[in-house]
Amino acid sequence: MTTQSFDATSFHEIGVPTVLSAVLAGQGITTPTPIQAATLPDSLAGRDVLGRGRTGSGKTYAFLLPLVARLVASERSAAPRRPRALVLAPTRELVGQIQAALKPLADAAGLSTITVFGGVGQNPQVAGLRKGVDIVLACPGRLEDLIGQGHCDLGAIEVTVLDEADHMADLGFLPGVRRLLDRTPRGGQRLLFSATLDNAIDVIVKRFLVDPVTHEADSAQSPVSSMAHHVLHVQREQRLPILVDLTSAPGRTVVFTRTKHGAKALARQLNKNGVPAVELHGNLGQNARTRNLDAFHSGKASTLVATDIAARGIHVDDVALVVHADPPVEHKAYLHRSGRTARAGASGTVITFMTDEQVRDVRQLTRLAGIKPVTTKVPGPAHPILVELAPGERSLVPGGFAPPAPAAGRSAGEQGEARNGGSGRNRSRRGRGKGAGKGNGTASGQSRSAQQTAEKPSRNRSRRRSGSGSGAGAPRGAGSGSHSAASFSGRR
Repeated sequence: MTTQSFDATSFHEIGVPTVLSAVLAGQGITTPTPIQAATLPDSLAGRDVLGRGRTGSGKTYAFLLPLVARLVASERSAAPRRPRALVLAPTRELVGQIQAALKPLADAAGLSTITVFGGVGQNPQVAGLRKGVDIVLACPGRLEDLIGQGHCDLGAIEVTVLDEADHMADLGFLPGVRRLLDRTPRGGQRLLFSATLDNAIDVIVKRFLVDPVTHEADSAQSPVSSMAHHVLHVQREQRLPILVDLTSAPGRTVVFTRTKHGAKALARQLNKNGVPAVELHGNLGQNARTRNLDAFHSGKASTLVATDIAARGIHVDDVALVVHADPPVEHKAYLHRSGRTARAGASGTVITFMTDEQVRDVRQLTRLAGIKPVTTKVPGPAHPILVELAPGERSLVPGGFAPPAPAAGRSAGEQGEARNGGSGRNRSRRGRGKGAGKGNGTASGQSRSAQQTAEKPSRNRSRRRSGSGSGAGAPRGAGSGSHSAASFSGRR
């Protein structure tokens, strides 16, 4: 059964408890988005739901509202190490953002929450689970570690949520997700939400969802109508000057590169040219990732240079411009990257840089993404199209973004992170803590497996992703160098 829409003008009409709708109203949220209006009647009624909506469409509240409502209605208490609800997400940043949306609802309902992910010490997570918590929001790898060490038992879970399920599949998380879901009671409610629904997650749906109701609130490929798509045909040596011009305009900009090395190098170049920029990629330790995102949220840095780790789930208000400095290798990544702008009804502009070597790949990419961009040949930063796409007076700050000086009394872990550049191998040892991985089951293996690479990226993965870019789903020619030859990472 597939439902496209549900006519409702308020959360109260759908059946959201008054205490929760009041929290939303206090934030100025009074009208359900299409995905919320479509799914909430079924999820509030206890049905298993398979929901698809574009990034920025409101999926988070679509699963948090029924989760909190069910726990309140059941009137059970959380026992030590036995949480009552589980939310699984692919990245630490997404877990943190779900927690930020959940906290006001949980506080109003008298429920406790905890986040569980790698890259940080496990002791606070262990202590929270031992005390007893209602809702766990987790990345799969660290949660499996803690279960293997005996710190968590999923036998009392009443509601399980999988957010960004297709991204779980892309990152190789599905085996771990299946193991975790096998530990939850079969009678519990299960909600699966994603920006796309495809064959990759069919195994999860068929195995764990019982008579699910499917809701697709919009087309799987169509970009939002308020998003303008442009391709700038540029010469390789002109990309940085053009990018400096675009990012020195007023407003927030997210720039995507294909590799971690490329993101780091490009952020350094932008700062050198006077654009306050921060980087976000898997080689950064958790403290650095948090600091950089905070700087971008607060406006201290106007530009975020990121790999695809930021393409899913990262929400920052008023991102006016998304630039694909390196075109992605497949169309789903293009849509998710682009979804950092034009969120929740706002407008936004998406720009893809295309060199001569990338013409065929970019044309195939946009065709598969279902968009028809405006293509303009831009010889340099003086072209008038740049002011049209990023209007406003350009301003540069000597030195770009200046990060705060490290605190004199920072922890040994932070000092090690600084010395090692946030490398995955050193961060993995610190994050596991004393005795981590010595338990039974999957604990010792998972920290080095593919299931945890998005939480604690490994040195091997860094090498793989900074290579030629070949892989399943890449447009023709991407693996042999047309993308990498002209990518920001390739030239440094």
